[in-house]
Amino acid sequence: MCGINGFITSKQEPEKQLISNISLMNDLIIHRGPDDDGVFTYSDTNGSVALGMRRLSIIDLSSGKQPIYSDDKKIVIIFNGEIYNYKILRKELVHLGVTFKTHSDTEVILKLYENQGTTSFKKLDGMFAFSIFDKNLNKVFIARDFFGEKPLYYTTKNDIFIWGSELKSILKLNITVPEIDKMGLNLFFKLTYIPAPFTIYKNIHKLKPNHFITYDCTTHTHTINLIEEEKPFETKNISYESAKKSVKQLVQESVESRSVSDVPIGTFLSGGVDSSIVSLCLAQMNASKINTFSIGFEKKSFDESDKARTVAKLINSEHHEFIVSEKNLEENIYEILNNFDEPFADSSSLPTYLVANKTSQHVKVALTGDGGDEVFGGYNKYYMGAINQKYTKIVPQEIHKVLSQSLNTLLNTKDDNRGKRFRAKRLINAIDYSGNHYWDIISLGFAANSLSEYLLPEFYIENPFDYYKNVTGINSPKNLLEYRAIDKVMSLEGDMLVKVDRTSMLSSLECRAPFLNKKIWDYTNQLPQEYLIKAWDKKHILKAAFKDKFPKDFLDKSKAGFGVPVGDWLRNTLKQDLLSYSSKELINKQHLFNYESIKSLITDHLNGNDHTFKVWSFYCFQKWYMKNLN
Repeated sequence: MCGINGFITSKQEPEKQLISNISLMNDLIIHRGPDDDGVFTYSDTNGSVALGMRRLSIIDLSSGKQPIYSDDKKIVIIFNGEIYNYKILRKELVHLGVTFKTHSDTEVILKLYENQGTTSFKKLDGMFAFSIFDKNLNKVFIARDFFGEKPLYYTTKNDIFIWGSELKSILKLNITVPEIDKMGLNLFFKLTYIPAPFTIYKNIHKLKPNHFITYDCTTHTHTINLIEEEKPFETKNISYESAKKSVKQLVQESVESRSVSDVPIGTFLSGGVDSSIVSLCLAQMNASKINTFSIGFEKKSFDESDKARTVAKLINSEHHEFIVSEKNLEENIYEILNNFDEPFADSSSLPTYLVANKTSQHVKVALTGDGGDEVFGGYNKYYMGAINQKYTKIVPQEIHKVLSQSLNTLLNTKDDNRGKRFRAKRLINAIDYSGNHYWDIISLGFAANSLSEYLLPEFYIENPFDYYKNVTGINSPKNLLEYRAIDKVMSLEGDMLVKVDRTSMLSSLECRAPFLNKKIWDYTNQLPQEYLIKAWDKKHILKAAFKDKFPKDFLDKSKAGFGVPVGDWLRNTLKQDLLSYSSKELINKQHLFNYESIKSLITDHLNGNDHTFKVWSFYCFQKWYMKNLN
């Protein structure tokens, strides 16, 4: 695990200058790899190439130093991530007569490419971002994994092409501060995050998952290519018992493959379905006690640590529980938000950072339950989509308008406790008769067309989701398969995986997600939808596969997740910050927002009416703006 950087210029640069620039980029991501670093430079009349990386040593501690070269030194690789099937691939290559100098997964990627070219990328089961420079072809190949677990940004400006694991490194070489990208701006305020291929900056992009860049160092042009065609969603006639057995086997195999490590490993254990099953599987395949980690909250309405303790006792783990206060969370807000390098308003990043930070003091690797909701159908929003389908067929639109006005008044909340009233209000407001209901449900910031009231006309985009409708081929999603397909492209890549990667890497901890496995994803896409959500039972087949290993009804207990009372903080400890960020002078200087609308929104929230998602999104944006563009 590490972070990577690189740049290509059309000029023949002095080696000293190349090393200096790539080292500057590396220094900014030292938190991603504090154990080691490495650089490679090459220059001729066609131009110059520089590759750099920071390493967190997990596999092959003694001989896995990067960059790694081919035997003739004509091909070089830098790599961020883990390849879980590297031992299998290595055996296949050895059988073909290939020899190895190290025991690292990095060299396996290199040798596989040497033998099979870029078609070999689709054989990799893992999370990765890597760069290969092939002198024979005078080309650089830059790839990103299937789900997008590892980040990769890139930009081209004048005569230089730059890429890296984090935006801060790219900005270091970009010299001039780029402009705000309208698409990125609108996506952020609607979603609270920015999914690939967009960023908050104009002309800086995220490489989409399951893609690789081919950069020709002779012509100085690049293309973006798909690594592998995704299998179509095709429901098959699979018996329930067969599905249950296969799901259990696939999950167990994935946990085993993702537990390969030459350093201590543990699990995040929240007590929810996903982390409990991952922890159980890891414990069952280890003779000694495993380490489990959880955080509890002093505020009882947010604390669910008792569920984690129940599982820890059941699997006999060495359990580490960290009780945190709101003060602990508030103390880390600035450091966490700034590390994302662009606006990011998922407030659960705060407790995620704390558990990662505490865990890193004991182990270097942690397995997580991330991806379980997307893969097995675990979100409440999947219910909401199904409810919308039925509701709009029964209740006429005019009657709904009257009902929603009354219910919104009745369900109005005065605090940041997101209980049943909050969820019911969100459901009512997401009801849509135009076919856009799911797009509204995932708009956690400014839903529907409400953003037009707050952004100036020249910065507002009416339909920012059109790009993703075209990419997915889904205009009006109508079923669970389509909801999950949208989530894979947008919220999984842009929110969940960004949150976990940045917060864990800030603590130099590697996180692995067994549910994010191509085999499991492909298999669940073949299952009848009722196997995933049966009546009101979410993740039904996953729970059925493991229910005999847990106390009766344990897996059916609801779990709130990492709730954080940021709405309350904005009225109290963060109030002065918020007011300064919404001053007329600053708003006019930015020339992005409608001052009167912003002022009204914030005043209403401070007076007790809950607008947490909108105000927190605005706060996070301004926090980013003040650090990067002010």
